[in-house]
Amino acid sequence: MQKAILTYILIWFFVPAFAQSVSDYLSVPFPTSLTASPDGNAIAWVFNDQGERNVFYAKAPGYETKKLTDYKGDIGVDIGDLTFSLDGKILVFVRGNTKNPVGEPANPAQLQESTDREIHWVDLTKGEVKSFSTGYAPLFHPDGKKVTFIKSGKVYLKDLSGTDKEDKTLFSARGSIGQLAWSPDGKILAFTSSRVDHAFVGLFDLEKGTIQYPEPSMDHDGYPAWSPDGKKLAYLRVPNINNKLPFTSLKEANPWSIRVLDVARMTGEEVFKADKGKGSVMVRDLPATSSRLWWTPSGSIVFPWEKNNWMHLYAVNPSTKEVHHLTPGDGQVEWVETSWVHGELLITSNIGNIDRRNISRLDLHSFDLEFLGKKDEIQWSPVRLENGLAYISSTHNRPAWPVIVQYGQEKLLAENIFPDQFPDNLTMPEPLVFKAADGFETYGQLLLPQDYDAKKKYPAVIFLHGGSRRQMLLGFNYGLYYSHAYAMQQFFAANGYIELTLNYRSGIGYGLDFREEENYGAGGASEVQDVMAAADYLASRSDVDASKIVPWGGSYGGFLTAHALSQAPGKFLAGVDIHGVHNWNNDIPVFAPWYKPEKFPEMAELAFRSSPMYHVKNWKDPVLLIHGDDDRNVLFSESVELLEVLRKQGVDVEQLVFPDEVHSFLLHKNWVGAYEAAFRYIQKKIHGD
Repeated sequence: MQKAILTYILIWFFVPAFAQSVSDYLSVPFPTSLTASPDGNAIAWVFNDQGERNVFYAKAPGYETKKLTDYKGDIGVDIGDLTFSLDGKILVFVRGNTKNPVGEPANPAQLQESTDREIHWVDLTKGEVKSFSTGYAPLFHPDGKKVTFIKSGKVYLKDLSGTDKEDKTLFSARGSIGQLAWSPDGKILAFTSSRVDHAFVGLFDLEKGTIQYPEPSMDHDGYPAWSPDGKKLAYLRVPNINNKLPFTSLKEANPWSIRVLDVARMTGEEVFKADKGKGSVMVRDLPATSSRLWWTPSGSIVFPWEKNNWMHLYAVNPSTKEVHHLTPGDGQVEWVETSWVHGELLITSNIGNIDRRNISRLDLHSFDLEFLGKKDEIQWSPVRLENGLAYISSTHNRPAWPVIVQYGQEKLLAENIFPDQFPDNLTMPEPLVFKAADGFETYGQLLLPQDYDAKKKYPAVIFLHGGSRRQMLLGFNYGLYYSHAYAMQQFFAANGYIELTLNYRSGIGYGLDFREEENYGAGGASEVQDVMAAADYLASRSDVDASKIVPWGGSYGGFLTAHALSQAPGKFLAGVDIHGVHNWNNDIPVFAPWYKPEKFPEMAELAFRSSPMYHVKNWKDPVLLIHGDDDRNVLFSESVELLEVLRKQGVDVEQLVFPDEVHSFLLHKNWVGAYEAAFRYIQKKIHGD
């Protein structure tokens, strides 16, 4: 009896005061799809509350939060594409999941019902939610009574009144149809038709029922944008790049251009062409927005350009061809949002605050740029309200949350649903800059244990983000995947680890030269040097136990974890590889179907030498492999193959598999399960099997 009491006392004494779980750190609802009504008097967004996704709504003047839908449970069915009608009385949204290459919608909860994407609409005057049609990409017709959408590769137009009993095809066309844009008068629908190595901008005449491709080319034409009067259509023309191995450096190409179509005459004119060299490549992921061209009231066109090493905004006068630089400073423009106030754009960037995101207002009359954010916060997804602004905000100790600012007063929406169990003792990350062995300067962030004692030696973990076109920030991230990862790093710090988050070369946030560093990825895996530099930095610290350093990460982070363990046996104690790429030649065809390794032997040799499997014979350290078997980004077979090889070599390997789960886990319980497993595994290795 006395021994039992003593054991209890010892357990109580050594359990930290916080004693919170991984689940607590991931407990905060994550907001997405923030949008505003056309009159600026209402907003709507989606909360993902531990896997339970619902649409929320707030309206002027009080902006009290109302839950519009009541979907129950962590069932892995996504919600997005929120769109208000022109009068603000109807809200449409898409619920459901995308399909894998064999046509199966993601269904990690094994629901015995369809999880295909379906459009729903809400009558905001009555609060009724109705099913509209299967499909996605809803777009209101300018008359406000009909909705355009895409289904099975065809475009549909359906009346919201319910008079259309069946879905009727508006038109179909060869290629993959997207980027729908109605002319202001609603008579012509512009669209893009992507055809592998080229793409057309097309025009569908609603009255005549005909399709026309005004300027078909051998380039990729896209991002159609109507002038305010509907007389002109601007679009991008981007030359094709043949046989360029993905995930390799691309700093220049045949320059892209902007063309303007005179709709009445059906004649086009080039109004801008990028210079050769820097900025000649139209970067696919920056800005991360569905539009690339925006008309000003005076008839100029605003566009993104990477001319000065940073993705910035510029404006061109189509008549004079004069170009103005609108967003000077070090940092990238990442998102651009239009506003119901037609003379402005709302911008999210890290200009002047490199490890965060802040919002600004670009006046389209004067081109003045007004900073609207807070330097010590991270803000994104701004939308204009009639007397203010709404956006999503986070800090180092508060995850993403919707905020409104009116008359200078800030208000957090739906505060009543913020979970009580979320920890309130998070630590402030410290920015780092260090050099790899080749002299390349890279970046990171450091978290110290909450009860840090400089005289102690702590185990350390290195988090490696995915992408690689990502950037971890000095606080909770704007993406769910990396918000969870940041929370997990805080959990490590709370449990006695020194934590380093690495922003390695080829990531975003630090300019073109950093992102497109020579020999990165499948062209040499030069980022591995940054991982080694991070480990060396930790090992050099007097407060780190150099024998207990563990890399972990997902996707591209799993790729780098595998590289670290295979290239430097003994440098690390163990690793956690979550759906990582292990052989570029297997996974690149997922992103570039044209790539056949046997047809491009030189590319294939370089890609393989840049893969962890090239070095796998050196691998000795234990590893935990985690993967979902319906992953559409990284083939599940990547982990299967690595597991087989490591077993043959006698490496200590553990595994965790999520049946029917995709790359960015749809089920909240799988996020918790993966992170709990990772923590238990690392703890076991730190303290001995």
